[in-house]
Amino acid sequence: MFRAVRRLANGDLLKTFQPLHDRVLVERFAAEVKTKGGIMLPEKSQGKVLEATVVAAGPGLRNEKGELVPNSVKAGDRVLLPEYGGTKVTFEDKEYSIFRETDILGKF
Repeated sequence: MFRAVRRLANGDLLKTFQPLHDRVLVERFAAEVKTKGGIMLPEKSQGKVLEATVVAAGPGLRNEKGELVPNSVKAGDRVLLPEYGGTKVTFEDKEYSIFRETDILGKF
């Protein structure tokens, strides 16, 4: 896991991070800790959250002709992620994941 150690003067390291090429930085939604009936769920039975919010996206990928094909997701979009994959990174004590745009299953 990559841990960001360099801090900016105002502590805003995340706003300066820009993913490269077709990569997308996402923040997963929090797992449900209660059922609709109010029963608290143990951590093992919560399951993996597959929805996330795009925090930052790269400019896109180049095709065979060298033309830039922009990403179809942008910051603020809600996306559906695969159950496994991505690279976990930590910025300012919050956990994020980096995925290739082609790994993202869809957007809401």
